[in-house]
Parts: sequence; C-alpha cells; structure tokens
Amino acid sequence: MVADIGLAEFGRKEIEIAEHEMPGLMAIREKHAAERPLEGVRITGSLHMTIQTAVLIETLAELGASVRWASCNIYSTQDHAAAAIAATDTPVFAWKGMSLEEYWECTFHALSHPGGQGPQLVVDDGGDATLLIHKGHELEHGSAWIESSSESHEEQCIKDLLKRVHAEAPSFWTEVVAECHGVSEETTTGVHRLHRMVEA
Repeated sequence: MVADIGLAEFGRKEIEIAEHEMPGLMAIREKHAAERPLEGVRITGSLHMTIQTAVLIETLAELGASVRWASCNIYSTQDHAAAAIAATDTPVFAWKGMSLEEYWECTFHALSHPGGQGPQLVVDDGGDATLLIHKGHELEHGSAWIESSSESHEEQCIKDLLKRVHAEAPSFWTEVVAECHGVSEETTTGVHRLHRMVEA
C-alpha cells in the first residue's frame, strides 16, 4: 500500500546513493549476509519511511528477516522510498499525507504477518506500534479502555480499529504478545511514553 509504485525506479537510485553514505549498515551486510543470522525472524517497523530507512529495511532482509513496514508519521513518508521497497515484495504500508484512520490501519497491517502471526521484533519510533499491541492485549484480557470517552480523534481511531480486530480475531493480540521477543524504540519521546505505560 504505497502512493505510486511508478516511483520505484527513482527511489532505487536514491537508495543506491544512500548506501554509500551509510557504511555501518553496509558493513553489517558484508559481514553477515552469507550466514543470514535473522533467517525467518518476523520484524515489524514503525519508522519514518525514508530513503535511509529503506537501506535499513533491505539490510534486515538481506540478513534473512521477514520484514513488514509502516511509517510512524502521517507526513514523513518519502513516496519514492516506499515504492522502491514495495517493488522488492517487502510489504510497505505508507504514503505521505495519510489520514489518522489510514495511519493506524497501516500500523496494524505492518503488525499482521502471514498466517495470523505477529512480529517477533518491533522497530518502533514514538511507541505507536508498541501501544497498539499493548492496548489490544489489554482489551482481550478485560480492559474497558475502548469503551471510555476518547480525548482525541486519534484515540477514537485506535479504539475503533481494536474493536474491529477483536470482533474478527478475539485472541490476535494475545498470540502476538506470546511470540514478541522485544521492541527497539527510536526516540526519547517514545521511551518516556513507554515508561508512562509501565507506571499506569
């Protein structure tokens, strides 16, 4: 789900340029690609879908990971980067200027790996993917949060999505949590948000 797959060629050229500016990731590829240490690991990313992120995604894939990606911001996607990654058959759910409903739907799709499975690792930015997993898990274990008054339109979007998922797959989030081994968080803002979740 990208804005224009026709932008893939332009995106590929930009990715090739960026690879020369990201020697750390390229060194990791060179050192570990043959052994594929992430073989079969399911990874979900919720991180700005930029050219630089595309280099990260392709590094994870070359190391063997099964990757699905969404943006962490409705405005930050570089559509040519998203198209270039989508053209490699890596699932990408991101385009610049999406609505909040579309944003949270895309985050859910990125978390939904084939066979009804979730990610084993999450690369998060701002904590949105992690929040969705936690709120979904809480709903399946008796939380009444989704029935409470919403403080914003975005909060209501999250609740509406979780209600729909719960109706379609009542144990989806419990199964996701059971197989999720960890989350990396990009930002201090996201870390603070996760600390607040722990303290709540």
